[in-house]
Amino acid sequence: MTRGITLALTGDSILQRRLRSTDDPELRPLFDQIRSADLAFTNLEVLANDFRGDPSQECGGSHFGAPAWVLDELREAGFDLFAAATNHCLDYSISGLLHTIEALEERGLCYAGIGPNLEAARRPAYFTHPHGTVALLSCSSSFQAGNEAGSQTPDMQGRPGLNPLHYDAMHEVTPDQLEALRQIAVDLGLEAQRQQILKLGFGHPPTEGVLPFGKMNFRAASKAALRLTPRQKDMDAMARWVREARLSSDLVVVSLHAHEQGHDKEVPAEFIPAFARRMIDEGADLIVGHGPHLLRGLELYRGKPIFYSLGNFIGQNELVPRIPADSYERFRAEPELTPGMVYKVRTADDTKGFPADRRFWETVVPFCRFAEGRLVEMQIRPVTLGLGQAAHRRGRPKLAQGAEAESILTRFASLSEPFGTRLELSRDVARLVP
Repeated sequence: MTRGITLALTGDSILQRRLRSTDDPELRPLFDQIRSADLAFTNLEVLANDFRGDPSQECGGSHFGAPAWVLDELREAGFDLFAAATNHCLDYSISGLLHTIEALEERGLCYAGIGPNLEAARRPAYFTHPHGTVALLSCSSSFQAGNEAGSQTPDMQGRPGLNPLHYDAMHEVTPDQLEALRQIAVDLGLEAQRQQILKLGFGHPPTEGVLPFGKMNFRAASKAALRLTPRQKDMDAMARWVREARLSSDLVVVSLHAHEQGHDKEVPAEFIPAFARRMIDEGADLIVGHGPHLLRGLELYRGKPIFYSLGNFIGQNELVPRIPADSYERFRAEPELTPGMVYKVRTADDTKGFPADRRFWETVVPFCRFAEGRLVEMQIRPVTLGLGQAAHRRGRPKLAQGAEAESILTRFASLSEPFGTRLELSRDVARLVP
């Protein structure tokens, strides 16, 4: 990669309508910049399945089916690398996922994070550019049980699904609180049920000092806290393919879809930095996060950038044209309502949820230039998704200007400060300060 390569990064693309990135005068300046980069990355937050498949009872919040042509729109917009492991990729069950894989394969797109079995979902995808080869790996820590791809064995096929990053939750409480929980478990019969499960061979005894309570685990500590740690087995499996990608490409990109949070939604859960730093230790050049639909900070670890969340890039959440019956029940919407009306019910006429919080409608697009395996420049452009406009107008990204641009960049810089990251701000761009 002697000449270097520039990579544009975006967050979640929830696309339902034609984007018109080449002829819409509001949108085109941003997309012209994205197209001018050597390569561009986005997180494919929808299923490009033409609404085919079997709607699952549980979903990632909404059933994000979409026309397969959204892939053509995103490719025309300049995107080359597609992360596909998200909490929505089995909204239409395995059949819907397979339709999406078919649409991606038909177009020859570079995607990662999903596959017919676990090993296929974990493997990197490669994009060869005249300036170098980029490897993409994609995983998700947010998903419904059973959405994970399954491993193959010598006598049994694997299960289609996503590349999972499991994490383990440990609830720390004071010794007195732990003893109270122990007694409650006995009084409710939970402990007797647990012992019966162990006796039948369907469970395993807990680690010493750990109290199982329903599906949660507790242990004694000086104060109450929730500790989340990435599961070693998944990290080791991902690290194996990161090392392979390091041998086979000039630039290794790892994508993580994670809704999990710390004390605030803008703060990543504690297992996320641990995972991101491990992947860099193993050879990744860049970690790009998304999932919570809003911005989180930027960390520079060993000279490698970790974007903890780039938020929404295209946010057409309320334009999903087809909703299964289970979602009507979940949103407590009458069955005669149309999909647009259902989303009005869900958001209480835009007074709660995504339409009521500006953070979901502001993002940034970093342009990272790498040369000789090293980050040499980063420019960060502020982007607005048009909060306050009608549902069919908002959610389309365009370059922010003036006070709005300054506000977005200032907030992103503030979110990055706890990670020791300094950004140099001007009116319409931020630059990373080494």
